[in-house]
Amino acid sequence: MISRIVVIPTRRAHSNHAEVSRSIGVDIIAGRYAEGVRLPGDAELTAMFGVSRPVLRESVKTLVAKGLLTTKARVGTVVRGRAAWNMFDADVLAWHLDAGIDRRFLNDLAEIRLAVEPRAAALAARRRSEEDIAELRRSMDRMRQETSESVDFAEADLALHLAVARASGNPFMRSIGHVIEAALRTAFMLSAPAGSEDREITLLWHQKIVDSIAEGDADAAAEAMAFVIHNGMRRHKGTAAETAPAAPAEPGEHP
Repeated sequence: MISRIVVIPTRRAHSNHAEVSRSIGVDIIAGRYAEGVRLPGDAELTAMFGVSRPVLRESVKTLVAKGLLTTKARVGTVVRGRAAWNMFDADVLAWHLDAGIDRRFLNDLAEIRLAVEPRAAALAARRRSEEDIAELRRSMDRMRQETSESVDFAEADLALHLAVARASGNPFMRSIGHVIEAALRTAFMLSAPAGSEDREITLLWHQKIVDSIAEGDADAAAEAMAFVIHNGMRRHKGTAAETAPAAPAEPGEHP
């Protein structure tokens, strides 16, 4: 059983086959069709969705390409394990938000962020332009102006992280940021700081990311980014971030 945390409805698909793909995809991700389960036959599915066989087959092809289904002769259409799903596919990510993301999804997202974002911050410290620094500072200012629980605070947080990816100068890092943008936005909304002390710690370490990049300190930028991600994980779990470094005395100063 999936433990739902939040459901973020996405825009409806515009074509019949895309809508059928979305509906089946959400059912798979939500666990209504479990791993290894065979989907109902064509006749049942066409009647269920009110579409033709060609539309259904196109939908199945889409889900096969995204790693959610496999078709086997004399067996039928079978749900693949989660490890086979293309999690960098924009539709698959959107369907997770439709299905209701859980702690496992948030932890997986945090782990890929830890693998990429600290390195992006380090590269940004070496490659950033004056325009990049200005954009980072604008995002930081927006975070300070908005209340922690607001959507605008999450949007400003997202803008800062995407600006770091752009400042890294690495097109793969930029692409990853934009592909998982919707998931990041949701994660930031769920990990909004609770209380004034938590807010100050959050702002302090985001400011340290910005200052370290502006100062060209790659190690400090990477460390600050890692702390920010661990701190978000702590809020999801409700426990202390054991691997996070100690907070700095002042924003912009190196520990």
